[in-house]
Amino acid sequence: MPPHIERFQPADSYPAALARAARLWGIEPDYWDVFGTHHVTAAEVQKAILTSLGVPTGSTDELNAAVEERLWRDWASLLPSTIVTGAGGEVALSLPEELRNARGRLQIDWESGGTYSREVAFADLPEAAQAELRTRRFVRLLLSLPADPPLGYHRLRLAACGSGGILTTAEARLVLCPERAWSPPLLADGGRTAGIAVSLYGLRSRRNWGCGDFTDLRSLIDWFASEVAGSFIALNPLHAIPNRQPFNTSPYLPTCTFYRNALYLDVENIPDFAASRWATRLLAGSRVQCRLQSLRTAEHVEYEQVYELKLAFLRLAFRELQREERRGTARARQFRDYIAAEGDLLEQYATFCALDEWIHARHPEVWIWADWPEQFRDPASPEVEQFRREHCRSILFHKYLQWQVEVQLGEAQRHARERGLSLGLYHDLALATDRWGGDLWAHRRFYVSGCRVGSPPDSFAPKGQDWGFPPPHAPRHHEDGYRLFVQAIRKNMRHGGALRIDHVMRFFRLYWIPDSMDATEGAYVQDSPEHLLRILALESVRNRVLLIGEDLGTVAPGVRETLDRFGVRGYRLLYFEKNEAGDFKRPAEYPRQALVSASTHDLPALAGFWTSRDIEARRSAGLLPDDRSYRQQLADRRQEKQKLLDLLFRLNLLPHHLPRSADSYGELTGDLHNAVVGFLALTPSELMVLNQEDLFKEPDQQNLPGSTHQYPNWRHKMRFSIEELGTSNEARDFTAMFRNWLVKSDRAVWREVRPTP
Repeated sequence: MPPHIERFQPADSYPAALARAARLWGIEPDYWDVFGTHHVTAAEVQKAILTSLGVPTGSTDELNAAVEERLWRDWASLLPSTIVTGAGGEVALSLPEELRNARGRLQIDWESGGTYSREVAFADLPEAAQAELRTRRFVRLLLSLPADPPLGYHRLRLAACGSGGILTTAEARLVLCPERAWSPPLLADGGRTAGIAVSLYGLRSRRNWGCGDFTDLRSLIDWFASEVAGSFIALNPLHAIPNRQPFNTSPYLPTCTFYRNALYLDVENIPDFAASRWATRLLAGSRVQCRLQSLRTAEHVEYEQVYELKLAFLRLAFRELQREERRGTARARQFRDYIAAEGDLLEQYATFCALDEWIHARHPEVWIWADWPEQFRDPASPEVEQFRREHCRSILFHKYLQWQVEVQLGEAQRHARERGLSLGLYHDLALATDRWGGDLWAHRRFYVSGCRVGSPPDSFAPKGQDWGFPPPHAPRHHEDGYRLFVQAIRKNMRHGGALRIDHVMRFFRLYWIPDSMDATEGAYVQDSPEHLLRILALESVRNRVLLIGEDLGTVAPGVRETLDRFGVRGYRLLYFEKNEAGDFKRPAEYPRQALVSASTHDLPALAGFWTSRDIEARRSAGLLPDDRSYRQQLADRRQEKQKLLDLLFRLNLLPHHLPRSADSYGELTGDLHNAVVGFLALTPSELMVLNQEDLFKEPDQQNLPGSTHQYPNWRHKMRFSIEELGTSNEARDFTAMFRNWLVKSDRAVWREVRPTP
């Protein structure tokens, strides 16, 4: 069969030109929602999205010119800027037809050093396609890469040569990836395991400062290792956030996805704090101790108060380190080595933090960088460079905070592995980034202006969801070799054995909402899943980190199959796993290559589900349109509970002498609790995670979507303190129940734990 020949023919009407441009830039023409309703992307939506991507849409001629220019760039370049493929793959190159019989030289500079090179006869390469553009013909050829090359990030150079010398050259970033992500030995040969998910900020203890910290995490690891037969502790995203209530406490809307929240530091565990006589003396004072006790006993986490207090003592510790720097101690050298290794990424983030503090101190009404004096909104401006010189100590302080976070989190992961947790810590990478945060300030060109990300209408949100942050600019990430994407993955894998990818469908497509429209008027825009998933697999193999993709909501056909091909585990929730008749699936119907759980932070906890606590919370927050909607949700919940109850009886997970009507259960009884945990444990899915709320029968979910001040989002503390986990009979009963199910279902990772008689 002759190769396909691509030719540019101008569209003769505006609708035709608009539709073609939309397809070329990845805007899907339609989609099906979870109700089975077909939605066609409106022309105004296509136009708005194209405009946000910098495509002129004013006339048919403008659209035709933009399409022709895009095709010309694709074909007139010898190589794409970035090539992502598997080991032993092929590289597609484009040549003017007149060079078809020329010769070339291929050179690959390996990431680890060394060079590979060979001569290339273009006439011998297989032809994949042809194009005729601007009176010229191009051919697309497939160039095979060396067999068994090293995985990694390399530099590929290609020169086309004629009798008179070099005719044209090109360079590309070559990313060679494994076919699948890393999988731990414990899952081989049918193995399964489990863990507990906690909100680190919500851990309570007698010693913390009103918010869970990394030392609390180590204590939790000790409890988990000695009392539960699992392999990991799953954490909420630890990304840096502003720590301001009520709008800036979501771990899923970070100011920076590369660095973490210093709120989690145990100040007293920092050597510089212990060496500061002034800091230790101040901490011992009755005024500070009273304040600490007030924060510890507060019903909810008080982010601003905790962070303000910690920062004051962290600055004193930083002064002590600066004294060490003047003496040139080993500790000071370690700090400088960390800064050098982090490079410009840390410099930009620390500069943003220092600027934010400095400007807010002078203008208390200014909270976001869009309201900063104009000269400071551009990180490359001369004024920002001058600020760096004049406030280098403030910038250095924020680098110091990240260094200490790195140290303490690394110690927690090492401790988990030493205590026998084969995966240790399970981290979470958020989808979003705050449009007024440090990532947008420093890396603005990698985000699209004029659109927000959200989701179309579904049963969870009938009017759709507007998440309020900008989409990534996929073409610019590709041109840059996906460097920021690599850093985000690599840094969030660090000090962990597993990584959850929030809304993993992002790698395939995202739902874009133009700024002038609401969530019902958006469209899906495609990304490059093969590239992104291959890079994800590469970082997974290099860092020996298991990947879990949160694939809930509207999932396009083929997404889960592709994730499975790359070794990314899916997400299966009890609430959502139903057959076509709307009945809950039996445990045997769950897939193996997945993580199973009852709920997430956005969904009702088990105890709250059974008492309709979430529905009452939405009503109190004013999120339900009327009493009719409230009554309908209660009726639907009763039906859901009855279906679940019927299944638990059929599976013999509930004693047959118990009542069979859901109305007989006013709460999540011990029998029901035991049955649901057993249901999850008996699925064939490789991984099981039980949220802290679901283990300890806590009724409140961590986040009530759609609310801000109306609900204490991201502020709930754990029911039992760290100390009570080992002393409370009730807590120990819950733990024993969980442990016994792990043992019965063959999920236990045996250490020193044995089933309770």
